[in-house]
Amino acid sequence: MTTPQADAVLTDFIDAITTGSLEVIDLTTPLSAATPALRLPDPFVNLIDFSLEEVSAYNEPGPFWRHNNIHTGEHIGTHLDAPVHWITGRDGDDVSQIPVQRLIGKAAVLDLTAKVADNPDYLLTIADVEEWEATHGQLDAGTWLLLQTGWESRGGSEAEFLNADDTGSHTPGVASDCAEWLAIQRNITGLGVETVGVDAGLAAGFDPAFPVHHYFLGNDKYGLTSLRNLGRLPATGALLVVTPLPIVGGTGSPSRVLAVIGAA
Repeated sequence: MTTPQADAVLTDFIDAITTGSLEVIDLTTPLSAATPALRLPDPFVNLIDFSLEEVSAYNEPGPFWRHNNIHTGEHIGTHLDAPVHWITGRDGDDVSQIPVQRLIGKAAVLDLTAKVADNPDYLLTIADVEEWEATHGQLDAGTWLLLQTGWESRGGSEAEFLNADDTGSHTPGVASDCAEWLAIQRNITGLGVETVGVDAGLAAGFDPAFPVHHYFLGNDKYGLTSLRNLGRLPATGALLVVTPLPIVGGTGSPSRVLAVIGAA
C-alpha cells in the first residue's frame, strides 16, 4: 500500500509528462538489420546481426494478424551489459537478475565532443571527471555516467561508426586508470556511450584489456552502448530509464533507454 504522499508524487509526475512539463527523450538507436554491430577479428566469433523473419502477414499462416520471429545477438544495437558478460563478473547477475531499481536513476552527461572531434581515439581521464565534478558536484550514488562524444552522427554507416583500419577500430573510450577509479571510487550504476561498445576501439591492447568491461562488470556495474540524443540532455537533472529484456542466463539485452527532463 502506498502513502498519500507517494501517490501525490506519482500523480504529479504523470501529470507533468501528460502536460509536457516533463519531456521524454528516446536515447535508443532503432534496431534493424542495418544497425551497426561490433566486428571482432579472427579467431573470435561474432554475434549474429539483427533480423526479422516473417511468420504471417494477414495471410494463410495467420489471416488476422502479422507477426515475426526475431533473430539477434544479446549485444546488438543499444544494449545493456550485465556483470556476467565479463570474466571478472562471472559470478555476478545475469540480465534477468539485475535489481529493477538500479535500472532507473540519475543521469550525468559529460561532453567530450570537442576532444573526440580532434582525436577519435580520445580516452576519458580522471582529470576530465574531476573537472566535471568541480562544476556539477561529485557523481551521486546510483548515477549513470553518460559520455557524449558526437559519435551518433556516424550511425548511418557501419564503416564510419566502427572507424576501422589495419591497426584496429578508432573509437573513443575510457583510460584504464579512469575505468578503475570510476568503478571503485564512485558509486555509480554504470557507464553509457554512443559507440558500439563501452570500451575504446583499441582497448584490446590496454592493460587490462577492455578496462571498462574488466572493472565495471567486475564491480557490479553496467554498460550501455549505442546511445543517441545525449546532446538534448542537461549535464545533470535528467532521469534515466533502462528497459532490457529479463533474459534468464542472459549476459545482456537490446534495450529501450529513455530520459526524462524538464521541458524547455
